[in-house]
Amino acid sequence: MKITAVDPFYLRMPDITPAADGTQDTLLVRIQTDTGLEGWGECDASPLVSLAVYCCPMSHGNIINIRSSLIGATLEGPDDIVRLSEKTLRNGLDIQQIQHAYSGAEIALWDVVGQQLNTPIYRLLAEMSGTSSTAHAKLPYASVLFGDTPEATYRIAARLREEGYRAAKFGWGPMGKFGKANDIALVRAAREGMGAEAQIMIDAGVVWGSDHETAYQRAEAFSQFSPTWLEEPLAPDAVDAYGALTRRNPSVRIAAGEGSNTYRMAEDIIVHGGIEFVQIDAGRIGGILPSFQVRQLAEEHGIQYVNHTFKSHLSLAAALHVFATNPDFNLLEYPAAGSELSQRLVAEPFEVESDGRVRIKELPGLGVRVDTEAIRPYLAPVRIEVGTDAVFEQESL
Repeated sequence: MKITAVDPFYLRMPDITPAADGTQDTLLVRIQTDTGLEGWGECDASPLVSLAVYCCPMSHGNIINIRSSLIGATLEGPDDIVRLSEKTLRNGLDIQQIQHAYSGAEIALWDVVGQQLNTPIYRLLAEMSGTSSTAHAKLPYASVLFGDTPEATYRIAARLREEGYRAAKFGWGPMGKFGKANDIALVRAAREGMGAEAQIMIDAGVVWGSDHETAYQRAEAFSQFSPTWLEEPLAPDAVDAYGALTRRNPSVRIAAGEGSNTYRMAEDIIVHGGIEFVQIDAGRIGGILPSFQVRQLAEEHGIQYVNHTFKSHLSLAAALHVFATNPDFNLLEYPAAGSELSQRLVAEPFEVESDGRVRIKELPGLGVRVDTEAIRPYLAPVRIEVGTDAVFEQESL
């Protein structure tokens, strides 16, 4: 089987706002083969910056675009994905966005291989690693932004409770921007809206930079509301500050890792940052395999692996395959308030079942289908020219 096409697609909502809402636009990647199979992946990054990595003209031997590395290559099984990933990342050694951009293609490669072998991706990963191939249900936590006020946050939380969610994460928005009292009021509203029995998680949205003292004080203040974790109180690269924070054993456990766009960054925040929950985005770190490798590292260090997914159910599918077979990693970040684009991207999204759990689809590859008809209105025309030559012109869906 040969790869015949690698096509990135830029989709966006009609209006983009400054809200920390990564569902407003996206970059999808479709890989086609000479057998008629096609796979899909999604990047969680600036779409047009990532798109450029697929088509930028070669500068030298360390700046070769993703399309050039993949088109014409043989693709039969997981070993070929490993080989092609090494080739692509080596060819793009000096392209700083390469892992972010390649994530979409790597996920699409797994989708194709799973279809070719008539096997779900999680089973292929289990076979590669010699681990159990039994998938386990996950508890979804609704992933939403804080409301602009505590009152608005309470309404959001109450709605999620009415919808049956047993857990929810509230993040970004006004957290950390209007003083300690407002921060505490936001968390109190989330707890009261969700009820005493539900899990709540707090995402500070890197608001305190490297200020680990403030992060510690907020963790102590939030502990009265029993959040499962305080997520990303500090910047992704503030590893020393994370270490200083976690060595003080704050009353609320610390989560981080979504900013890791390489395995090495994730390893650093685990080993030297001392976090207890590592959150990895397959659409940022380079795809499914590096995410799985971080999962294995989390298992070695006795900490919890959690997906980071604030995009569509295409991204959710990729994330779920990574840790489906570990029963102890039982929390699933579940996009619950995304844009119309994100909600329409997949034809049959993952449902929260009657027991409140989400289960992986026992279908080949990713197990989900991109609804090209539904998302066609969001396709944004892109044409890139260098002089009189067209370097890229977006294909139709």
